[in-house]
Amino acid sequence: MNTFGRRVQIVPPPADPDAGLPRAPRTPPAPTDLMIPPVKTAERVAEAPALSDAAVTTLLRLREQVLERIDPVSAGALTREQLRQEIGALVHELADRERLDLSGRVQARVVNDLVDEMVGNGPLEPLLRDERVDDILVNGPNSVFVEIAGKLQPSSVRFRDGRQLAGLAQKIAAAVGRRVDESSPLCDCRLPDGSRVNIVFPPLAIDGVSISIRKFSRRRYDLDALVDNGSFTQPIARILEIAARCRLNIVVSGGTGSGKTTLLNAMSSLIDHGERIVTIEDAAELQLQQPHVVRLETRPPNLEGTGEINQRALLRNALRMRPDRIILGECRGPEAFDMLQAMNTGHDGSICTIHANTCRDALTRIENMVQMGTANLPHAAIRYQIVGALDLIVQVERMRDGQRRVTNVSEVCGMEGEVITMNDVFTYQFQSEDATGRLRGRYVTPNLRPRFEDRLRYFGLDKSWMDAMRAV
Repeated sequence: MNTFGRRVQIVPPPADPDAGLPRAPRTPPAPTDLMIPPVKTAERVAEAPALSDAAVTTLLRLREQVLERIDPVSAGALTREQLRQEIGALVHELADRERLDLSGRVQARVVNDLVDEMVGNGPLEPLLRDERVDDILVNGPNSVFVEIAGKLQPSSVRFRDGRQLAGLAQKIAAAVGRRVDESSPLCDCRLPDGSRVNIVFPPLAIDGVSISIRKFSRRRYDLDALVDNGSFTQPIARILEIAARCRLNIVVSGGTGSGKTTLLNAMSSLIDHGERIVTIEDAAELQLQQPHVVRLETRPPNLEGTGEINQRALLRNALRMRPDRIILGECRGPEAFDMLQAMNTGHDGSICTIHANTCRDALTRIENMVQMGTANLPHAAIRYQIVGALDLIVQVERMRDGQRRVTNVSEVCGMEGEVITMNDVFTYQFQSEDATGRLRGRYVTPNLRPRFEDRLRYFGLDKSWMDAMRAV
């Protein structure tokens, strides 16, 4: 039976007996690079049985014979399910012709491997489909780690060799018009579903190509969902909701993987649908639900080193696009100055994220980033800009139990001499740890009246703010 229309020919096996495929033994052996088992997790799932070295050799040669008989043009016109059926029929026919002792489960694994490599993301495809996995970290062809429920753990997923891994990295980058190789070894890009990808090629990555994937959450989080998830309590959600509705300028601060983007997405869901929002990101991953959103993404330089469009250029251009709010995915350089200018010139309600350990550190980082682009600006002038632009700093943290929590919200009050003054709106205090290792704590607040009380009163939410503070 021919597959893929009549364009694929099943070639008879060669006469030389040594060229035939060996019979695979039935004994279950040690893990192999060809396996694509589910990731090992705390909630351990059933993994595919291991294979012997002889079985691996059998399957590799079977794979080569299948690829030789596939016409890429015809295969490209098929849906994923059609391709799976055609390859399945081809694998079954070859296994029967060569009298290979392969179970249906092993044949299905070969088919899945081939389909994932042709139209998916190869060995990483099962991890991308696993909704429990938040991050996928590839440190080389034989080292893959995943993050599940805030905890890093090794995965049994492996690549055949470095060439397969490099080919997948280049395929991911090419899908969004970017290039990565030894001459251009760094690349930030995204998968079609919005997952954020960072790629590092040798010689910068010593142990082989490195791929870091922050998976795109298919679940749209709002503040209530984060309350259910344990990120904060209902009174804290009410305070953050009021802050978003009152068009306060907010910086979400935290470390890598602490949940900054998730919180930003949740807070942005409260923006009025009649507002025009401009988002600026290095790799587009925000999931705004409003109808009037303009998404801008930076562009890296080409091979000649020209053509780069950075966040600062996009931010300056965004000011000419009549935005009601500007959302900067991550502030990490001189664009901090332009962001402060935008917040100070009528674009209230703007939000950005920043990497910092505390709310006070976030202000210091912003000051340092402004100096990166305007070195001759006095410190006092920068701090007055910060005080005039920012209202709240929201600190998030991935704690040692793996839970991402809002640990502190601080108000930017004013200046005392050359020092920026801040008041804590609330702070998370650790209390104990339960039998499962989950941390317990509570939020405390000094119940101070905020500097932006007039704005709360203007929006009619001053009483709601104080009620939420008392409920903390």
